[in-house]
Amino acid sequence: MSGSPDDTRDEQIRATTAAGGPSDGGPADPDPDGGPADSGPAGGGGPGEGSPGDGSPGDGGLGDAGPGDGSPAGRNAASRAAVEGAPAASDDSSVTSRRARMVGRAVGVVRPLLIDKVERDHRQSDAQFLRRRIVVAITIIVGATLLGLSFSTEQGDPRFYPLTLGLAATWVIGSFASGPLHLGRILSRGELRRPILAPILVGLSLAALFIVGALIFRMIPPLAGLTEDVLGYARSANLLIITVITLMNGIAEELFFRGALFAAIGVRYPVIISTLLYGLATVPGGNPVLVFAALVLGLVVGLQRRAGGGVLAPILTHITWSMTMLYVLPPIFAA
Repeated sequence: MSGSPDDTRDEQIRATTAAGGPSDGGPADPDPDGGPADSGPAGGGGPGEGSPGDGSPGDGGLGDAGPGDGSPAGRNAASRAAVEGAPAASDDSSVTSRRARMVGRAVGVVRPLLIDKVERDHRQSDAQFLRRRIVVAITIIVGATLLGLSFSTEQGDPRFYPLTLGLAATWVIGSFASGPLHLGRILSRGELRRPILAPILVGLSLAALFIVGALIFRMIPPLAGLTEDVLGYARSANLLIITVITLMNGIAEELFFRGALFAAIGVRYPVIISTLLYGLATVPGGNPVLVFAALVLGLVVGLQRRAGGGVLAPILTHITWSMTMLYVLPPIFAA
């Protein structure tokens, strides 16, 4: 015999309640942990379930939150990462800044000395220009001849001294006989000044470049032999006398090649022409290494002459370079 309707209804309510469904159509009891009713137990939620589980990126959990998940913990993690990465970025920026400053300083030294041309008025009349050219032509023939004779002597030959002193005298006499010479100026700190320190630094830098080349040359027997032929005169002679001769010839060569000769060329390609003629004047010496050194040095001091309009910077660079070579190269090749 079937039960009453009330009994049947009570049984349905009990069955529904036992299954976790709504009772009398009302909402289910909230989760005891405070999460949504359909959330699983803490630690068991998968991605996207919204549980406070293992906090994998994208699951909205509160564990090891990823920096890009948008949650408060994620934002904190992103902030920590940014702070931890800041020192490395700062170090890179500091190194870049220091390099930029060093390059800027180097350019600041090089531009006024080798590139930026200062205003000056060194105009000559046609008669003065012709006279300078004639004197320069005679001087360069005599000087090249004396240079060839000086290097044709045997190392230790006493004739080497008067020949090289005569060569220096030839360059000086020809320079002043050709016409007016100028010391020149460069733009420094907004003012035109006589170049002193910068040309010396250029001479030292050029010497450093040649020293590196010498370390390579000494490992190549033909080049080492040619270099030894030049250095042999310094080894076989009195060092004090050779120092005086080197100093005098450095000054004399610049007075002539970057002074008189440069002015005699005119305005078309004076740096290139004066450099080539300077190298050509060393050809009678019969040593390709000497010619190569003259071309490199001649180009640098030629740029200085063009920029500053005078011989002071070329003289300081030349004697700084040549004196360094005199005292540094012989020990390198002796080793």
